[in-house]
Amino acid sequence: MKILITASECVPYAKTGGLADVVGILPKFLKKLGHDVRVIMPRYYGINKEKYALNWKAGPLGVPMGIIGEQWCEIYDGILPDSDVPIYFIEHEMYYGRAELYNVNGKGFMDNDNRFIFLSRASLQACKLLDFQPDIIHANDWHTAASCIFLNSIYKNDPFFAKTSSVLTIHNIQYQGQFYAGLMDVLDVGWDRFHYMELEHHDTVNLLKGGIFHAKIINTVSEGYKNEMSTAEYGYGLEDAIKYRFADVYGILNGMDYDEWNPSEDQFLAANYDVENINNKVFCKTDIQKIFNLPIRDDVPLFGIVSRLVEQKGIDILAEAIHKILALDIQFVMLGEGEPWTHFYFGDIALMYPDKFAVRIGYDHALSHKIEAGCDFFVMPSRFEPCGLNQMYSLRYGTLPIVRATGGLNDTVENYIEGGCEGNGFKFLALDAGALFDTIGWATYTFYNRKDCIKKMIENAMKKRFTWDESAKKYEELYYKALEKIGILRN
Repeated sequence: MKILITASECVPYAKTGGLADVVGILPKFLKKLGHDVRVIMPRYYGINKEKYALNWKAGPLGVPMGIIGEQWCEIYDGILPDSDVPIYFIEHEMYYGRAELYNVNGKGFMDNDNRFIFLSRASLQACKLLDFQPDIIHANDWHTAASCIFLNSIYKNDPFFAKTSSVLTIHNIQYQGQFYAGLMDVLDVGWDRFHYMELEHHDTVNLLKGGIFHAKIINTVSEGYKNEMSTAEYGYGLEDAIKYRFADVYGILNGMDYDEWNPSEDQFLAANYDVENINNKVFCKTDIQKIFNLPIRDDVPLFGIVSRLVEQKGIDILAEAIHKILALDIQFVMLGEGEPWTHFYFGDIALMYPDKFAVRIGYDHALSHKIEAGCDFFVMPSRFEPCGLNQMYSLRYGTLPIVRATGGLNDTVENYIEGGCEGNGFKFLALDAGALFDTIGWATYTFYNRKDCIKKMIENAMKKRFTWDESAKKYEELYYKALEKIGILRN
């Protein structure tokens, strides 16, 4: 198949979240399956042409923008690192000539609607200019959801796209691309599409909702989150749109990079180890205790968290429970940044409990590796988690995850069963401080009183795998389903 993946970000060029990881990794594995896969994204000015060896490819490219008129851009190309997958960059100074992707000082750019409608339409126009006739347009989140809308409306009778189908991946349904009703004149797909089933949402244009309606196949990044999106609690107002298309909605877990996250070869660690040589893990624990100025003890359970310090990650629940948690004989380290109150609050906690709690505000890639390896338990009390990667890293490093049973966390972590020392982590369901404390207490009790079970759970965890090879095969199946939707059967 010929596959074009459209997205607003992609590692290593631009990243704000897990979307960039998927777009940067999935194409490489689809290529290994024999497909002609290409990626297209904006050329933000933070993306250095010389550093990434980007070259002028084609242009000028005209992009119709409805009432605004035709606008022009050029296309640069490069190669995804460690692959032979082509990536195209839309060069448009007015829309993408900015260092930031979506906002500045926490406020979204006023023209984000036009910026990403332009990206969606330019992606289709670029196919024609490059003479790349895709079997699949794979859009990601609201930023390129309009590609699916255009493909099923303006380009519906275009012979160039007669055999092209669409897939839309929702990485987080909370972000929807909701704008003023007049945006219909920029989309230029006809006001008859401005209704509750299609593009209208509380008298606004909702680009993700339109993508859900028009994409031939929809998926998200875990089976659990697929089901949660259809509920009022997690659907963020689009649960009815998901329910309407539910027969065409799928869940595919993101894979994990086992080359980077490998405790037997990880260059950031004080000592390397694996499931056959777990004893070296204690040196990683000592390293963390030294870095965070905690007492050097191998007999105390060390809990860690690496996270954005925001409500979605359940950080307010942890804040409510932390005094009670630290009354236990444990140690706790935190790495992250987010809402300003968390910086001050947890900084004060570190001053109050200097022998038990330490925090580093900011993000440190090397330190995140050290925490994954050096802790005994990794805490993720998320309100919702479409997929999650840190719990996968924790499993690989034999650091037992403590997670709220939601989305991808629930799908990837197997709860501890005391009788046979089964499972690879600890789960709780209620979103409250009491449930979090009880589960951390349960893990602490197990650490001190069931060494045999802790050892067995670590073995279970380190043997678990979530590979991109497996995920790519599932995406391949989705593409075939999408083609079947337009009457094209696989050979």
